[in-house]
Amino acid sequence: MTISTVGFIGLGKMGSGFVSRLIDEGYSVVGYDIEAAHCDAAKARGADIAGSPAAVAARSDLIQICVTTSAAVEAVVLGENGIAEVDQGGDKIVIDHSTTELETTRRLAAELERRSGMPFVDAPVSGGPGAAAEGRLAIMAGGAAEAIAAVRPVMERLGQFTHMGDVGAGQATKLINQALVLSNYCVIAEACNLGNRFGIDVSKIPEALSSGYAGSNLLNDLLPRMVESDFEPRGYARQILKDLHMLQDAANALNVAMPMAGMANSLYSMLIAQGKGELDGAAIVTLLEDQARQGNAQGA
Repeated sequence: MTISTVGFIGLGKMGSGFVSRLIDEGYSVVGYDIEAAHCDAAKARGADIAGSPAAVAARSDLIQICVTTSAAVEAVVLGENGIAEVDQGGDKIVIDHSTTELETTRRLAAELERRSGMPFVDAPVSGGPGAAAEGRLAIMAGGAAEAIAAVRPVMERLGQFTHMGDVGAGQATKLINQALVLSNYCVIAEACNLGNRFGIDVSKIPEALSSGYAGSNLLNDLLPRMVESDFEPRGYARQILKDLHMLQDAANALNVAMPMAGMANSLYSMLIAQGKGELDGAAIVTLLEDQARQGNAQGA
């Protein structure tokens, strides 16, 4: 399978990074988004814009999806003017980079192949828009070996691409990623707040701990933004809460206890209740800072 034209559906923060990277790597990109502003921005980068997911699929060898909810993925794949309306057999492959519910993923994959013959790969990512634009994403994939082999040359230009198993294995791995990352958002916020209370220069923490066990990519990226109160969204706090709910539902179905992720769920629920859902997830530090101020006021 030769891939020269890539379709990309979902041209928001993550999608824009993907599109920039694909164009830089020499692929022709056909895009679609329900937001006109996102389409205009992608067009300015050099992408062609199509009028529907079906129109994207008709013009592309590979169709990539990066949208915000499982319902949106289903609409793109099976809805009116969706990808499944294009009958091209095994000549095209669909990849979903969204964080999508496991059962939805498996059902969409089976129905897409039944309707159109297209293989489906679930390949959620971690790393954020900057990593997408620079080809540094962690990409965890589920799908048939033949489909994985066909898309690997493209995926390896986007980041570290790991085949985890059959359809659904990528989403299962992403949930593990979210358990690790989103719980650590809260832990790093606690550490930031503690450092501030000690009166030390918290901005030096990543450097001070870099060679020890506490050093990490996440600490290096997240703590400086917390220190600077830089909550311009790389991703939205409301999306973090959505992912935590998805993680909790999956764990409950398996009777797996997730107490740390459960606490992160509670903290982000409180943050969203404060009207901060459109901020970056780093804004969780403000919740702990507010609690500290309240404690000081009560003790005074």
